[in-house]
Amino acid sequence: MAKYERSLKGDFNSLLQMLDKELLVGNINTFFYDGSDFLMGDVRCAVRVYERDSTLGNLLSANITLVGKGNDLVLTVISSGGSNIKTSKTNFTKRITMIVEQWEKEN
Repeated sequence: MAKYERSLKGDFNSLLQMLDKELLVGNINTFFYDGSDFLMGDVRCAVRVYERDSTLGNLLSANITLVGKGNDLVLTVISSGGSNIKTSKTNFTKRITMIVEQWEKEN
């Protein structure tokens, strides 16, 4: 399992849309598995699960939870999968980390 947590400032929808776009567009090995969105007062939460085939033929998953109140955001990414090789899980998490860092530069 690989884990990434980050506090951010910015637009909730913008980050969520960029994650969806960058993880899925042009990547035939990654697909959206399921998700959930909810609002509690002025706190928003989006949960997404993505899956991808690793180069070793194993299925990996990444659970992304984004919580936002105004421009304060908290992102948690946990990847897991059917392989004992930590590198594949870490690479999936690093890909998501790079998307988040790109989003920060653009916003």
